[in-house]
Amino acid sequence: MFSSEVFDRWAKDYDETVRACAVQGEYPFAGYFDALDQLFTLADSRRGASVLDLGFGTAALTRRLWEQGHPITGVDFSPEMVAIAAAKMPGAELYRFDFAAGLPPELDGRRFDFIVASYALHHLTDPQKYAFLRTLRGRLNPDGAVLIADLCFPTRAALEECRAAYGDEWDDGEYYFVEAELRAALPEYHLDAIPVSFCGDVLILSPED
Repeated sequence: MFSSEVFDRWAKDYDETVRACAVQGEYPFAGYFDALDQLFTLADSRRGASVLDLGFGTAALTRRLWEQGHPITGVDFSPEMVAIAAAKMPGAELYRFDFAAGLPPELDGRRFDFIVASYALHHLTDPQKYAFLRTLRGRLNPDGAVLIADLCFPTRAALEECRAAYGDEWDDGEYYFVEAELRAALPEYHLDAIPVSFCGDVLILSPED
């Protein structure tokens, strides 16, 4: 898993690095902007919906929601990312905290209409992701949902094909979603998966009754 220091150093150039990769349509950020657009549309579908953003980075997504009047709460472990996001969203409720350890204690008992995570959860191992997502079910308001944009493959075989195709460019320190495995691991959610590229999906996790 990356340290906060890595993201502190990357913070100023992060958006341009991602943009260059996304424009070329290459792993790992192919479909990135389409994915963020879809997350925005989903979260903005309810006027004034409260949003918790996990790993908000430079606020590429949440700034748009904040500008539409959504109450924004965010968690990120990089001080530099927090500073950049705070400058873009004065008054947003932002916490420096590593969500690998859960949510900050300041959010105990809080619930949200949408919990979003864009290209952040792949830093957790699969068991960590599944355990964390289970806890988020209890942090949703009625009719709420967890919205994820991230690297995702329909099957483990598809993931391995991409790994082989990209060789040394593949990041073995990241743990990408596999849709079939996610469905099996989290029966407490209804899962909708919207492909945005050969290596990315938007995932909508709605609690089952």
